[in-house]
Amino acid sequence: MNTTGDLVDRYYAWLKAKTSWRETRGWTEITTPYLDRHNDYIQLYLREANGEFVLTDDGYTIADLAQSGCALDTAHRKALLQSTLNGFGVQMGDGAALEVKATPDTFALRKHSMLQAILAINDLFYVARPNVENFFFEDVALWLDGADIRYMPRVSFTGHSRYTHQFDFAIPKSRNQPERLLRVINNPNKDNAQNTAFAWVDTKEARPVGSIAYAVLNDDTRAIGEAVLEALTSYDINPLPWSKREEFRDKLAA
Repeated sequence: MNTTGDLVDRYYAWLKAKTSWRETRGWTEITTPYLDRHNDYIQLYLREANGEFVLTDDGYTIADLAQSGCALDTAHRKALLQSTLNGFGVQMGDGAALEVKATPDTFALRKHSMLQAILAINDLFYVARPNVENFFFEDVALWLDGADIRYMPRVSFTGHSRYTHQFDFAIPKSRNQPERLLRVINNPNKDNAQNTAFAWVDTKEARPVGSIAYAVLNDDTRAIGEAVLEALTSYDINPLPWSKREEFRDKLAA
């Protein structure tokens, strides 16, 4: 079986091979292999200013959500957004642009955090139909509360690569069960599954022995593809389809 180091090295090699850049209007446009909600490659913009590097999405992430009917115009939605940004150390600048600042030594880490924040925001606010009352993340939290499952929300851990990864819920170790970490995947596609897999592979060795990872998958409007399930189970992540959540209640509540 591949070691954690081997898997992380393969991830880095894939990321390097699939990343491209070009100069445009005083900025460096970086095209990453990660896909947004429209299956377009996520692009970032980089330039040096006052002795440091500025990395931004040029306002695309938030503007795209608004154009798709998901305006972040309520106090609750703004709080969800800010909580996500805080978890990755990302700021919101002028024109609702997401941005981070970095030195040459911290650039790789800050770029990673920026991409993880964009992916998390896209998934958090993804809606398959208009006028939903709650986002999927909120539905999961309400179910955990109703099932009397104790948890800590939005926890971040530093992995083998020294990158930071965020999990949506952490259920502490009990007398009968080990620590359980939950990643909520609102839009269960292969990219989101692979991103979750890397987060778990990178942090697993840093967690207590026996810790278990779950991916809570929204299957309300469509079936979960085999590629998604394979990407998760290949790395010892337990798929938890939302339609079958009651089957997992006892394991999570114990």
